[in-house]
Amino acid sequence: MAQERRLPSVLERMWGREPVTRRGPRPRLDLAAITAAAIEIADAEGLAGVSMAAVASRVGVAATALYRYVDSKEDLLTAMADGVAPPPPEPAGMHWRDYLALWTRTHRDLVLEHPWVLSVGAFVPPLGPRRLLWLDRVLASLDGTGLDDGEKINVATTLTGYALTDAAIIHSARSGDPQMEDAAITGAADYGEVLAGLLDPEAYPALSAAMRSGAMRGAEGWVDDADFVFGLDLLLDGVEALIRRRAPGPA
Repeated sequence: MAQERRLPSVLERMWGREPVTRRGPRPRLDLAAITAAAIEIADAEGLAGVSMAAVASRVGVAATALYRYVDSKEDLLTAMADGVAPPPPEPAGMHWRDYLALWTRTHRDLVLEHPWVLSVGAFVPPLGPRRLLWLDRVLASLDGTGLDDGEKINVATTLTGYALTDAAIIHSARSGDPQMEDAAITGAADYGEVLAGLLDPEAYPALSAAMRSGAMRGAEGWVDDADFVFGLDLLLDGVEALIRRRAPGPA
């Protein structure tokens, strides 16, 4: 008989599986309150402002009191990465493609609202209850498409990666990079002009030709929504093609 895997204590608390004791006074705090306070600090000051002492001060306890709920700052970050996620959109009544488009955009926008998430294991497979709810809704939206469960999970993983990558690019552009500013690069068109001057057509024939043709001039900065939609449509077209391949052929 396989032995049941033991979860880290912070995950046990996140899932409400920690044993409840009836002895002693009722605790003043819980993990949800601590996590909410840490998220508020991260939103205002970035992850650099999140410390056990800062969180304890915000909730009005000594820092040592937090260790009853989280064993380390790493545990706190784990709880934050899950706790920041709101309920996902519901797929009921939506075509799978419309739902996945909404799901991916909402995911991207959530990360842009809380960009510190990009530094807290954003690409780690979810284990918390809130992030797993997002995964569940993608699987539900693909019911009846003919995809197997593994393929549905791969669709969710691909769309998550796209949402996170787009959010990272937009956040980087909004934050500004000293090297880009020094080169007077403020958008995609400027970037294309710089590359056109840098690239050796013999070493980079295809890329050089694309930049010299003005391929980047049509983009409105780095956060043009048309770019996001273009990439998302490519991915959803691929999902649609896979669904067609899985459809039963004529008898």
